[in-house]
Parts: sequence; C-alpha cells; structure tokens
Amino acid sequence: MFFKKPGGVSWLIVFLGNPGPRYEMTRHNAGFMAADAMAKEKNVNINKARFKALTATCDIGGESVLLMKPQTFMNLSGDAVAQAARFYKIPPEHVIVVSDEISLPIGKLRIRTKGSAGGHNGLKDIIAKLGTDAFPRIRIGVGAPPHPDYDMADWVLSSFKNQDAEDMLAAAARAAQAAQCYITQGADRAMNRFN
Repeated sequence: MFFKKPGGVSWLIVFLGNPGPRYEMTRHNAGFMAADAMAKEKNVNINKARFKALTATCDIGGESVLLMKPQTFMNLSGDAVAQAARFYKIPPEHVIVVSDEISLPIGKLRIRTKGSAGGHNGLKDIIAKLGTDAFPRIRIGVGAPPHPDYDMADWVLSSFKNQDAEDMLAAAARAAQAAQCYITQGADRAMNRFN
C-alpha cells in the first residue's frame, strides 16, 4: 500500500516560455499565457522560486499539482523539469508540458500522451533531460510563418496583435482547462474534448 508523503506532489504541469517582459505575448510564450490563466482560475501566484523555475502548488481533483514556469529560457527547459520530477519522484506520464506549436492554426489545441519534439527546442531539451518522450503535452497553435523563408526565431519571438492576441488568451484558458481535464478525467477524455 502506498501513502503519499505530506506535501507530496503527484503531478507536474510545465508551462513553457521565456522569462522577462520582452517575451510577454510572444508566440513562444503561449505556455506562460496558459500558466497565467491557470493561476487566475486557481487563485494562486506562480511566483515561488524553486527548481530554476517559478512555481505554485494547487489542488486539481484531489491531486496535489506543481505548476511551473521554467526561468531557464526555452532551450534549457529540461533542467527545471528534471529537477522537480526527480525531487517529487513524479513519473514522466504525470508531467504535462504546455507549449506553443507553429504547425497548428492560432488557438487550436492538440493533446498527445507522448511523441517527438517536432522541432520544438524546449520539448527537445525536456526529452533529453527526462530520458524519454513518454510524457503528455498540450500544444497551443500559434500559426505558421507567413512564408517559408521567414526566420523561425524571429517568428516565434514575434508578438500577437489584435484578434490573434484575443484568440490566444482564449486558447491559453482552454489549455489550462485541458490540463485539469487530463488529470481528473484521463487522456482519452481530454483529447476527445479539446483536440
């Protein structure tokens, strides 16, 4: 029989982005936008510095969940994730990663239980540091560059404007709900409802 130690965390939700005001409302910060939506809904502040990240703990369906915004910059996100997962002994299938996805139209969500990084450097680093790609992820569509020659770094660091900004805030709130649904009702239900 297993008993959770007091203060133990059973799930980790990692919201990917880059720290600092310069990156607010950029495509690469779709994950941070979802973190802000989750914090507002759960009435917590994701501001406790731990594991090279800003964190908060909240209850989701009776589970103790660590919310995390890595402060390592996108390409080193795995450092923060691996530290927290090791500390709390959280298995990869209980580490939900919320990130941006350029191959999806703005505002669309895609939930997967595992998979490749798909060219996303934050996911690539998490896969490397966890030693597996078998962790759930919620990808938030941020749209593809307007033409193939567009510099990808410039694109993901560009800001949302006007209607796109509104659509992204709505998508971020849906991504926060999708993460909660994944924990409380399971992968299939979350995918059917939000994909």
